[in-house]
Amino acid sequence: MEVRILLVEDEENLMEAIKLNLELEGYEVETAETGTKALKKSEEQRFNLIILDVMLPEVDGFEVCQKIRLRDMDTPILFLTAKDSSQDRVLGLKHGADDYLVKPFNLEELLLRVKVLVKHSVKGTKEEKNASTYSFGGNEINFVTYTAKNFEGTEIQLSKRELSLLKLLIDRQDTVVSRQQILQYVWGYDVYPSTRTIDNFILAFRKYFEKDQKNPQHFHSIRSVGYKFVP
Repeated sequence: MEVRILLVEDEENLMEAIKLNLELEGYEVETAETGTKALKKSEEQRFNLIILDVMLPEVDGFEVCQKIRLRDMDTPILFLTAKDSSQDRVLGLKHGADDYLVKPFNLEELLLRVKVLVKHSVKGTKEEKNASTYSFGGNEINFVTYTAKNFEGTEIQLSKRELSLLKLLIDRQDTVVSRQQILQYVWGYDVYPSTRTIDNFILAFRKYFEKDQKNPQHFHSIRSVGYKFVP
């Protein structure tokens, strides 16, 4: 399977250097030097990874990431930026990024992170991704019947919204999903319900599926950022 990467970087020399090294690793690389071009290409083409600079002409990387996430929850996004404050890292994650690398960076580290993100993007066959059931920690969820059976053998009836949130978290397992992404994906409103609503869903999932609700193994809250599911 050919892996396609969108590289968004306005420093020409850096862009060419990264592009060359990615191509030497066997990736097909498409480039964009502005936020506007990045959004257009991400809409028109399919990529396995987007490498995104924060400081871009026309539309900055944070806004590009946010707009991509409103229509595409799956493609991994790696931020490249000269900004190194923890606040910027949190902001990047809140906007839906999967990873964050600060300039100047070690090329070998970049290639390693790319490899990990791409593996996450392409893992599993289409049939596996569309499977009607999913099992973890002795629990099983059936996406067709809207039911689940937990580790104690208890049958659970799930609502459509619960199932949508479970699918989102499972599809992006081991990755922090921001509250904004969840509200957009699960509720789809322009005016969102309180983020406390999501907290209540996570508490319900812990009640259903965790052996120790106070020390959850699967459903984690990441303070000020969002939530993460670990199988």
